[in-house]
Amino acid sequence: MTAFAQPPDPLALYGPEFAADPQSHYRRLREHGPLAPVRLAPGIDALLVTDYQAAVDLLRDTHTFTKDPRAWQATVPEDSPVLPVLGYRRTALFSDGDVHARYRGAINDSLALIEPHALRAEVTRVAGRLIGEFAATGSADLIAQYARRLPLHVLAICFGVEPGDGERIVNGVVGMFNSAENAAAAYADLVEVVTALVADRRAGPRRDLTSYLLGHPANLDDDETVRQITLIMSAGHDPTTNLIGNALLHMLTDARYAGSLHGGAMTAHEAVNEVLWQNPPLANLAAHYPRHDTEFHGVRLRAGQLLLVSYAAANTRSTPGPSGSAVRSGAGAHLAWSAGPHRCPAKQPALLIAMTAIEQLTSQLCDAELAVEPSALKWRPGPFHRALSRLPVRFTPVDMSAETHQHRTAGEAADGSPAVSIGP
Repeated sequence: MTAFAQPPDPLALYGPEFAADPQSHYRRLREHGPLAPVRLAPGIDALLVTDYQAAVDLLRDTHTFTKDPRAWQATVPEDSPVLPVLGYRRTALFSDGDVHARYRGAINDSLALIEPHALRAEVTRVAGRLIGEFAATGSADLIAQYARRLPLHVLAICFGVEPGDGERIVNGVVGMFNSAENAAAAYADLVEVVTALVADRRAGPRRDLTSYLLGHPANLDDDETVRQITLIMSAGHDPTTNLIGNALLHMLTDARYAGSLHGGAMTAHEAVNEVLWQNPPLANLAAHYPRHDTEFHGVRLRAGQLLLVSYAAANTRSTPGPSGSAVRSGAGAHLAWSAGPHRCPAKQPALLIAMTAIEQLTSQLCDAELAVEPSALKWRPGPFHRALSRLPVRFTPVDMSAETHQHRTAGEAADGSPAVSIGP
């Protein structure tokens, strides 16, 4: 049996020190075995699974573990900043068995209505408009001006969000993942926006995903509909923003992408896949709770104890190859999309959005380079995500006014509405 060091005091995952260099913290945690104690916020402890096989076993074991956090939540202060992410709601994320199947069926059927060619066309159109807003200046923050705005626009169109509510949705999602003092207020505002949206569509359905969820055979009530939408938005916006940002940073700093980004040998697809392995946008999540006292990979667990999976740490613990690199059984073998019955239902649209966004930007601003040293970049603190605060770049100014107009007129319907097609 492998001998590990005695468990340390819980290692904090929520401060700027962890955000600056998470991999060094994961290495320290792995010295203590496949599970190690961590602190998600002051007074909120968990066990973090850092071993690949242990992570897969946890994600697939619905007999030993539950996704329902209510027993654990009863031991946590009501104002804890992690509850907007981990606290119970009536959603697919926090349910098991038949209840999970009912919610998951409604989500899967709704997302299936997003037609890939229409989604790609809409992302291309929006990307052209956003790039056109800063292309002539020769500099930009690719997080605030691009990566954060693009997924928001797509989600707003799909669900029928009013344009004036977009910033509230972004602030709600970003705030809840930061797990700071304002997390609860941020999530409450997100729920308020979606509640008003659901009430409006209950009174007058339209051709959007909100209306489809309300009419789905799962017969969701208003609160269930609100909760599934906030789940999709929170899982769809911030992680996609982070994926775009992390992949762009990878392309800007990896020597294999040197020279012209557009003309380089490496592609957006390769950059995204490498980021999903090495720097996944959701780093630590997949909360599970033992149904009873048990032992898991040599560690004694209490019923209701919080376990999280570190996708970021587990990915780097794949079987090492001859050169020390991870042996990967296939392009989808990483855990960035999770695994088991709660694996991400939006993998394909998220990949399509991210890769199209990156392709559009690198084709238009092919000589973009970082405007600061990589060591000067700041990462958003928080236990759950891997997210840049800013990504400043400089490039040769480009006049895209005519092209932006062409994107707009080609991508909009006669009444000016964007051309995302939500199924029949």
